[in-house]
Amino acid sequence: MPEEKFKQLILRYFNDDERQLSVKAGATVLEQGEHNDRLYYVLSGELEGYFTEGNSTKGYSTKGNVQTKVFSASQGAFIGVHSFFSETWIASSTVLAKTELQLAWIDRSTDAIEPDKFGPITAQFTPVIVNELNRRQRRATQEAVAKEQALQKLHNAEQMTTLGQLAAGIAHELNNAIGVVSSKSERLESVLLELLEEVHPEASQFFDEGLMLGQKSSSSEVRKRGKLFEKQYSLPKELARELARAVKADELEARWLTSPKDAIRYWQMGRDIHDLRLASKHTVGIVKSVKQLGRTDIDLDEDLDINDTINRAVALLQSDLRRVSVRIRPAELPLFKGSQTELVQVWVNIIKNACDAMEDIESPAIEIQTRVNKNRILVTVSNNGPEIEPSIRRKIFQPNFTTKKGGLSFGLGLGLSIVKRIVSGYSGSIAVKSDSEKTIFRIKLPIEGEHGEA
Repeated sequence: MPEEKFKQLILRYFNDDERQLSVKAGATVLEQGEHNDRLYYVLSGELEGYFTEGNSTKGYSTKGNVQTKVFSASQGAFIGVHSFFSETWIASSTVLAKTELQLAWIDRSTDAIEPDKFGPITAQFTPVIVNELNRRQRRATQEAVAKEQALQKLHNAEQMTTLGQLAAGIAHELNNAIGVVSSKSERLESVLLELLEEVHPEASQFFDEGLMLGQKSSSSEVRKRGKLFEKQYSLPKELARELARAVKADELEARWLTSPKDAIRYWQMGRDIHDLRLASKHTVGIVKSVKQLGRTDIDLDEDLDINDTINRAVALLQSDLRRVSVRIRPAELPLFKGSQTELVQVWVNIIKNACDAMEDIESPAIEIQTRVNKNRILVTVSNNGPEIEPSIRRKIFQPNFTTKKGGLSFGLGLGLSIVKRIVSGYSGSIAVKSDSEKTIFRIKLPIEGEHGEA
């Protein structure tokens, strides 16, 4: 209804001082199930409507029943629309004055004004009815959306509570297991060093190099260096490749060529102990992170280089990445305040899932890029695996969702759920984009201000 016509309608029917009343805050305007043959127009003030389940007939007691708020109304609203125009003359809800009110009204005995010109009263008010229904529908939609969002938050909170309980049990078992691995690897290191000193003292230099440094070269670096060694020193392809894993320079020292197979074997022994120690230390941190899964607080106590945490994750996944071409394109980044263990855990989960997705790809490749944009550190991890279908993309960050038998990294579908939990804990975000050529995970982490809670 045009605004001018609406104003004229209000003036015709709701401008009579004898049909106006003041209502004090807290007073009841309509009582659900009680008689009402009036249509009220709110001149000023605010009201609230409530519905009591089961109270549909006059005389029904609402004592002990819970009232649900169904609407709010203010100046310009109509009250009693249903009972007046349906001619049931029974209020469908209880309406209370939230503030002091000024109301105008007409009732069932009110005569139509100028019916010859404007038609019967129902016809005159039809646009009002439609407008009021439309307004209430919009309000109901907004409230439904707000309710759904609240329910989703509650559901997520319940999921995190369940995961927290599960995590406590997992953490206990992992602590026991990793304690054995840690103590036995230390003992194994000590025994091997003693044996090598006694039996093959010349081997300790190779063992020490593997133990102290581990394998830091990427797959592409190893392939490039291996081809160089193969050509330059006339070595078999596999032997050249193994030496390229152990040696960081493009030239081989004489000590490696005296007995290369033995040198590689001793270096591998040291590297394996190095990896065991590193994995044990990292697993202890993971256990701590898993314990925090159901909590809202995250320890933020280290100044970190994000690039370093990515390199650590790649080092931990050497066995998974043996057949994968890994390219890291790091930018110069500011220090980030956070937990090294948690961030390594994020990259490990994403990269590990990429490796699993590319099992059947002929030339699997992962590219990791970092940069800074608008006070945020941006990390993209892309792979050339198969497309993740849209229906799956919407669910992959949900707890307990998995598309494969063994689960996502942690099993039970917890991997990407934990990733989202950690990233959210830093007030960051994670999103995935996927098509037939590439799948990209984008992570944004704020580098200024305080991190919020997840």
